[in-house]
Amino acid sequence: MAISRSFVNICSDRLPATRDFYVDLLGFRIAYDSDWFVQLDDAGSGATIGIIARDHDLVPEHARGGFGGSYITIVVDDVEPVYARVKDLRVPVVEEPRDLFYGQRRMLVTDPNGYLVDVSSPTAPPPTDL
Repeated sequence: MAISRSFVNICSDRLPATRDFYVDLLGFRIAYDSDWFVQLDDAGSGATIGIIARDHDLVPEHARGGFGGSYITIVVDDVEPVYARVKDLRVPVVEEPRDLFYGQRRMLVTDPNGYLVDVSSPTAPPPTDL
């Protein structure tokens, strides 16, 4: 078996606001945009995010609730310009950028749905014991 790609689908009651959050803050490009589903891509990395209407028939009933036990991580070259953009856009900050023991600088913000987004950048080579 070969995996051809993997991406997260964010269930949302606010498709346009969620789309604009990821486009404006992180530079994703809109690959598909409808009233029930949005697909965002990053041409440089191949990263993809799906945003789907929470109440759409394709969303399983048990997946329509809140976000329990998960968050999205987006790795960028440098978290500081993204943090400056966060302040300009008045994005809710959960944790300001800080260096972590495993060689990354991380900040935590929330998207328009309240979904936790970890934006990180490498500060050192990754440890070999991960």
